[in-house]
Amino acid sequence: MQAEIIFTGNELLLGEVLNTHAQYLGRELSAQGIEVKLHTTVGDNWAMLKKVLQSALNRSSLLIVTGGLGPTDDDLTKETVADLLGLDLVMDGQTLAGLEDIFARRGVTMPKNMKKQALLPRGARIFPNPVGTAPGILLQTGGKTIILLPGPPRELKAVFEGSVKKYLASVAGRGMVMRSKLFKLTGISESQVQDKLRGVQTGENTNISYVAMPGEVHVRVTGRGENEQQAQKLVDDLSVQVSARIGGYVFGVNDEMLEQMVGRLLASRRLTVSVAESCTGGLVAKRLTDVPGSSRYFLGGVVAYSNEVKIKQLGVPREVIARFGAVSDETARLMAEGIRRVTGSALGLGITGIAGPGGGTPEKPVGLVYIALAGDRHTNCRQYRFPGQRDGVRSGAANASLNMLRQFILQVT
Repeated sequence: MQAEIIFTGNELLLGEVLNTHAQYLGRELSAQGIEVKLHTTVGDNWAMLKKVLQSALNRSSLLIVTGGLGPTDDDLTKETVADLLGLDLVMDGQTLAGLEDIFARRGVTMPKNMKKQALLPRGARIFPNPVGTAPGILLQTGGKTIILLPGPPRELKAVFEGSVKKYLASVAGRGMVMRSKLFKLTGISESQVQDKLRGVQTGENTNISYVAMPGEVHVRVTGRGENEQQAQKLVDDLSVQVSARIGGYVFGVNDEMLEQMVGRLLASRRLTVSVAESCTGGLVAKRLTDVPGSSRYFLGGVVAYSNEVKIKQLGVPREVIARFGAVSDETARLMAEGIRRVTGSALGLGITGIAGPGGGTPEKPVGLVYIALAGDRHTNCRQYRFPGQRDGVRSGAANASLNMLRQFILQVT
């Protein structure tokens, strides 16, 4: 099943409000095996919305429209859809009674314009709104399905979770079904990923897509089939080829959160960790402690931004920094060993690098990061060259640090 989403409202068109609906609905529809082909944003303009709706109906079997269901004059979605389909608007007694009850419980008189929200296109199915006044609406015409959702994010999610998701689950298997698998990578640029995957064969019903994010690259493998099993097999077969080429850079799959995976490993092995961070500025410690229960395995950290803190708090010899530099293999190793010694943790991470935009040299450019991991027997250190700007370098270094920790635990325990 293929879908389009139309977002209405001048506030979205002008950028006054962040369109969080696109991310939420995209993820939810994909999870249902529904392929979203197009997003369109339209202002509060009756004529333009009608044109967009007509075009979308000519292309897609499922159309979801958000916003414009309220009581004010600029809420035009319901009226526009009814006009396009040649349907009358009729007062729905059950919806009206529900509105009156809401205001009665508040102890206030219901404004007259609120009755507009009980006017529904003839033949519409209602999706109740448990947290607001505008219900969701389902309309079907000529084998096409139109779902209207309220604009406020809290209400949209409540209607979708409460009613729409169950409805879509009952019909999503009709026609082509889509399945996908997401690989999350770090320590490599989007162009380098594409080079590594060059030559991987995709067919008419399979696809590989890329998204570059600060410090990460996401690779999505998608398959479309006549049923769920067929689509999943296409994804699984293509994923084997993809993983063989980029597996060393993958730190997570689908909804996996790296800090949660690391936390589970540390807790299950009864290991503790501490971190000494320079260029990441405490980002690794933050992500580790974002996980509830992290006090079982995270002992503490030091943001050793200056050389003096590296020397005085972590015991890095002054002559090492003078000879090799603060951004070096030698300094990262001593930072990892120093924080392990200071906190008494089983494992210690040391991170030092050049996040930019300044501070780089031809020998040590922006994006150069050394990450060291110290354990009982030895200390490992790896050099990275992270692409992008400051945020990307810092995020990439944090991802790589956590992934290095994950891989070490899996190998030695």
